[in-house]
Amino acid sequence: KHVHLPFQSGSDRVLSLMNRRYTAEKYLSLVKYAKEKIPDVSFTSDVIVGFPTETNEDFLDTLSVIREVEFDQIFSFIYSRREGTPAAKLDFVLSEEEIHKNFDQMLEVQNEISKKKNLKYEGKVLEVLVEGPSKTDSNTLTGRTDTSKIVNFKGDPSLIGKYVPVKIIEAHTWSLNGEVVE
Repeated sequence: KHVHLPFQSGSDRVLSLMNRRYTAEKYLSLVKYAKEKIPDVSFTSDVIVGFPTETNEDFLDTLSVIREVEFDQIFSFIYSRREGTPAAKLDFVLSEEEIHKNFDQMLEVQNEISKKKNLKYEGKVLEVLVEGPSKTDSNTLTGRTDTSKIVNFKGDPSLIGKYVPVKIIEAHTWSLNGEVVE
C-alpha cells in the first residue's frame, strides 16, 4: 500500500522546463485516484528545489503540493547543474542563500507532516516484514510495514525474512519503534 510518485516541482512552468509531460493538476489527480482505490495508501516522492529560473512563487507551488498530498516521506534535493543538459543553459533567479532557505523550509513542512502521520501508528499492531539488523544497533531488528514504514524493535535474528506482528510504541519523524507481539 505504498506508492513512490515523483513530482519534482509543483510549478507547471518549472515542470515544463524540466521536460516533464504532466502538470501539478494532473499529478494531484493521480494521487486522488490512488487514495480512492487504495485505503491507507502511503506516498513518497522526489522533489527538486532551486531549478534554474525557479522563483519563490514557483517554490510556493511546490509547498502547496506537499501540503495537499501529505507525503509520508520525500526525497529532496537542491538542483545541481549538469553540463550538456538543456537546464545547464538556464539562469538562476534565486540566490544560493534563497535556495537553501527554501529547501530548509520545505524540509520543515515535510518533517511536520511525516511526524503527524507516524504518530497515528502509536498503539497499533502492524504486520512487519523483518529485513535484518538495524544499521545503527546490531541488537535491534528493522523491517517495513505494507506502507513502507520503517519499524525498529528487539527480536531474535531468526525472525529475519518473516512477517511478525509488532505493536508500535513510539513514533519518530522517519521511523517507528515497536515491540513484537507474542
